Amino acid sequence: MADADVVLVYDKQCPACDNYCRWVRLRDTVGPPQLVDAREDTDILREITARGWDIDQGMVLKVGDQLYYGADAIHALALMGSRSGVFNRLNYWMFRSPRVASVLYPMLRGLRNLLLKALRKSKINNLGKANNERF
Repeated sequence: MADADVVLVYDKQCPACDNYCRWVRLRDTVGPPQLVDAREDTDILREITARGWDIDQGMVLKVGDQLYYGADAIHALALMGSRSGVFNRLNYWMFRSPRVASVLYPMLRGLRNLLLKALRKSKINNLGKANNERF
């Protein structure tokens, strides 16, 4: 699988998201993901928006032609991830189960939203919802 076949779309202005996406290591057979800032106008963000997915509510992982959103994305990353290093072992342990990922992800997203509110960051609002600029 070529590097360009794995794309991770996330909010680069979120320190927690940025660190997570930079620390997660995928197995050598997968290769490193291409990191895409969701605040930039890109083809993949338009594809996400066309699906009706709110990027403020979850990161998106694209593997080949398959897209994963939110808890599904973090679960897929855990399964594709390297087990080397404390962070990657912890990531695998926490998110290897789709059920656990679906419970933990909304809590982590809530903490992310509080962090971005404290940092006075605006929402991406890729769906163009009215009065949806602030956390």
